[in-house]
Amino acid sequence: MFLRIQRGAAVPISRQIEGQIRAQILSGTIPAEDQLPSVRQLARELAVNVNTVLRVYERLAADGLIDLRHGDGTYVTRRAKAGVSAQLTQRRRELAQEFDALVRRGLMLGVGPEDLAQMVAESIERASDPAAAERPIKGTESGKRRPGKTEAPHS
Repeated sequence: MFLRIQRGAAVPISRQIEGQIRAQILSGTIPAEDQLPSVRQLARELAVNVNTVLRVYERLAADGLIDLRHGDGTYVTRRAKAGVSAQLTQRRRELAQEFDALVRRGLMLGVGPEDLAQMVAESIERASDPAAAERPIKGTESGKRRPGKTEAPHS
């Protein structure tokens, strides 16, 4: 199970962890009956408080995605597979709406379609390659994009 936390992001760490585990379960990346890391182990790996991971696991258990078996571990439920299709469809619909909003925002800031496509490609590269996530974002001095700033054409 691969999880990436963005410290200092607007989304709380517990929601980041929950969203990523939920997405991996719903997509089948973590199949039914697979054992998840223990609360303590995952907290140690992510360098977060044990209570943060415990809250995440409790929310996922309340949604029927995982089963907390005292003394045995935490497992993805079989029921998770039954509800996967509807939940995955809903999550993809939400993603499409978020993506539409980002594209509209980019267009309003004067970012052209080709530049938007390049930004998406770079984002995919950063998300899928941990080493790429550490490289500076192209077109910025400090490696971070500034809202409202577009790259000036080179002369």
